[in-house]
Amino acid sequence: MDPFRDTPRVRSDSMSSSVSQGSSSKVLLRQRLSQLLTCIEDMGSDDEASEEVSRTLDEAFQLCGRFIPTDAFRLHIVTWNVATAEPPEDVTTLLQLDVQPPGDLYVIGLQEVNATPVRFISDLLVEDAWSHVFMDTLAPRGFVKVTSMRMQGLLLLVFAKQFHLPFIRNIQTTYTRTGFFGYWGNKGGVTVRFSFYGHMVCFLNCHLAAHVNYALQRVDEIEYILETQDFDISDTPNVRDHKVVFWFGDLNFRIADHGLHFLRSSINSGRLNLLWNKDQLTMMKKKEAFLQEFEEGPLNFKPTYKFDRNGETYDTSTPKTWLGFAKSTVLLPLTMYRPRPLQRCSTTLFFLLTSLTWGLLSVWLGAWHRELDPPSGKKRKPAWTDRILWRIKPKTPPSEEDDEKASTSTDDGLDEYPLLLTQDKYTSDMSYGVSDHKPVIATFSLEVRKCFDTPLVHVSPLGVWSADQEALLNYTIQEDFMSSTWDWIGLYKVGFKSAFDYETFVWVREEELPETNEVIQLSVDKDEIPLLGGHYVLGYYSTNMQSIIGLSANFQILESKRAVMEGLVPENINGLN
Repeated sequence: MDPFRDTPRVRSDSMSSSVSQGSSSKVLLRQRLSQLLTCIEDMGSDDEASEEVSRTLDEAFQLCGRFIPTDAFRLHIVTWNVATAEPPEDVTTLLQLDVQPPGDLYVIGLQEVNATPVRFISDLLVEDAWSHVFMDTLAPRGFVKVTSMRMQGLLLLVFAKQFHLPFIRNIQTTYTRTGFFGYWGNKGGVTVRFSFYGHMVCFLNCHLAAHVNYALQRVDEIEYILETQDFDISDTPNVRDHKVVFWFGDLNFRIADHGLHFLRSSINSGRLNLLWNKDQLTMMKKKEAFLQEFEEGPLNFKPTYKFDRNGETYDTSTPKTWLGFAKSTVLLPLTMYRPRPLQRCSTTLFFLLTSLTWGLLSVWLGAWHRELDPPSGKKRKPAWTDRILWRIKPKTPPSEEDDEKASTSTDDGLDEYPLLLTQDKYTSDMSYGVSDHKPVIATFSLEVRKCFDTPLVHVSPLGVWSADQEALLNYTIQEDFMSSTWDWIGLYKVGFKSAFDYETFVWVREEELPETNEVIQLSVDKDEIPLLGGHYVLGYYSTNMQSIIGLSANFQILESKRAVMEGLVPENINGLN
């Protein structure tokens, strides 16, 4: 039996600053309908009354159409502190691919991905193991990795259905360190933002300071992250400027005051509501105004920390040490109130140098920390450390002049492209035991009115494609954008994993930038075309937008004559990869 089937779904919309507030559109709609009823009651046989009824009715229906979104999308978010573990072989249950219709967007936020110096350097050169397992699971189902962001143990992955790719634009990523006095990324936040059919969305994956006594520091850290992260986008320069923000991760808020026996007794008896009032994040939301802007579903699942590995039993062992650190206290001296992070550095070289430096410092810091604060040997109390929250951008309060205009202007304050967000599920998955944390899952219905539904670029193959002859393609710029001669068109096998998982590619025209609606033809050398047949798709990649902004329909590449004559099989062909 699904315990969430009877739970009311949590809804938010862009027309109001909170769920409880009615939207201004609904209020104005009621006013129009009230005027309509008044007109009907007073209507006589004269034409003026009939015109008034008709006009009022038209306005009411226009207003209805404005606030009712026309397109719905499913969003699946996962947060999981993996405690340096290797990924499980199967993540199908985690992504709920078999128990519900697949979503449109999958967002996975991980914390404590193995970031030892050697592993971290190798992950910079090739995809890490966790990214591989998610790509290998989602790609066969038509999902493509849109982007990812890694800061040491923090990893944020975003996947989308293939046909959504041309409408995901202006992708940008950033990060903020809050560990080791702001100079180290063992704690902090990584962020991905983009435009989804014209609506600005932002995803923030955080790992905040540990321990029950540091709730205020955690609040300070997230406030610092929200205030300092910025983007090179004029209308959304900061996180909170986005229409919707999803904030999740190992936020490390604990359950205060209650003893271990009471906590476990309440959990085992299913009386989780006895613990809600002492949840530190719930308590802090009552004190901090900026936290009150974030919403969260009910905590109707067991606390997700701390478990014995490979089981569903809460912590029964004493803390282990790693390089001299007690695991329960490893990061305490490495964070401080009001961290002072370095300026963001975009070079891989800096990461390499700091990784090596940290490896050398770990031994000395570990010995020093054990002298100051040796392991206590206490069992960890269960807590809802892993959370998923969201924030709908509040409407700007109107000024006195705006209030006066609102009394006479019927359309003032309306959002032409509204957004409605509904949380359908908020739960954890106890079946995964590779970590001492359990993953937390949230699914949402995102209803929006699309700001556009035409790709920036139309691209299509011409004629028959095979490795026996040169192939041709056309592309057309359908709307002006910041194109570049560094843009390229990739040939992708259906089921590709990311924008860079192409079979081959060609550069766009180099001589001059194209005009809008100009048809441009390019050729692909026959030696670059796969010898064996299959289904493929062409994609136009914009270097400025860092995304695929145009996709062709799926088409067939015929098996070449040489492949037939030589009896080639896929295992014998390695030149294209």
